[in-house]
Amino acid sequence: MSSHDIQTSPHRRAPAHLKLKALIAVLIALGVVGWGIASRARDKTALVSLTQEKLVPTVQTIQPANRPDAQILTLPGTLQAYYSASVYARVSGYLKHWSVDIGAPVKSGQLLAEIETPELDQQLKQSEANLATALANERLTEITSRRWQHLLVSDSVSQQEADEKGGDYEAKKALVDAARADVERLRALESFKRISAPFDGVVTARKTDIGALINAGHDAGHELFTVADVRRLRLYVNVPQSYANQVQVGMKVQLQVPERPGQTFSALLADNSRSVSENSGTVLIELEVDNANGQLLPGGYGNVRFDLARDVHAVQVPASALAFRKEGLSVATVTQDNRVAYRSIQISRDLGSMVEVASGLSTADRIIDNPPDSLEDGDRVRVAQATAGPGGEKKS
Repeated sequence: MSSHDIQTSPHRRAPAHLKLKALIAVLIALGVVGWGIASRARDKTALVSLTQEKLVPTVQTIQPANRPDAQILTLPGTLQAYYSASVYARVSGYLKHWSVDIGAPVKSGQLLAEIETPELDQQLKQSEANLATALANERLTEITSRRWQHLLVSDSVSQQEADEKGGDYEAKKALVDAARADVERLRALESFKRISAPFDGVVTARKTDIGALINAGHDAGHELFTVADVRRLRLYVNVPQSYANQVQVGMKVQLQVPERPGQTFSALLADNSRSVSENSGTVLIELEVDNANGQLLPGGYGNVRFDLARDVHAVQVPASALAFRKEGLSVATVTQDNRVAYRSIQISRDLGSMVEVASGLSTADRIIDNPPDSLEDGDRVRVAQATAGPGGEKKS
């Protein structure tokens, strides 16, 4: 075969460099396709991861605060005189004169006023006359009875007649006793013409004047005087039921009154009502205040400060952290692996924006503030900001 035939044959082999180029082109194409598939897979994985990440709720946590210091409780109180008596008239008449006015110190038995009682005076005279008549009749019947007893010895009179005279004497004696009792009653009423102080104290009210018509008895008219013992005062305070077990007899409290700004008075808790008022849900307590210097006024009010020992085991959390579930009152805590765990709690005191939890929590717990209703036990969460501080105050 000639060289010409070889050069013009259609089945001759392609040069080697062309095969190499083709192979490189195929590899590049495969690489582009593979890169696209891998990139799309990475994007899909990232999208799934981002979606799952978005589904995890972000929460803010706080830590309960433990405040073992004394708790200050301030409540309004009312001051009253240790003894206070409204003095009424026991006899009717007209006020003759009065001896003391409001603000005057008086001693027990001291004369306050005197009443004119013309009707009572006449009744006493009549009763004394009746007593004299009864005494005279008694003497006469006694003499007669003795005489008939002597006549009975000589059979001059019958036993029946002697017994009748003796019975008449006994009846007259009873009439004397009745007349004497009536005189004593009226004399006792006469003593009430003088209005006296029932005890040592101060006259806080005078509601009568000279010549005024006086009606006897509580229901018949108003009081004439009011006398109060203000050397000691009673202080009454209504304590909420939640604090009743912390307010004990014998504890000391501090009192401040508006008319003595800057001054503090000490009071001693004497007793309590041992019952809760249905209307207010409070326990009435009574304290005693020394008022020997007369600086405090009965009938006034003041602010009473109680220094209550706080339960060292109790912790405080914001009210916003509370969750009301079918299991009861609880809070949502975050575990070490950022999972939700609900805990049942028991509140000892409601302080408004804060609550004091008696059991179920410790200061080491992480509590979710404002937990969403959708959170369930075991849900994973993301903690955006851990806070800690007294009373659950948030910190950056």
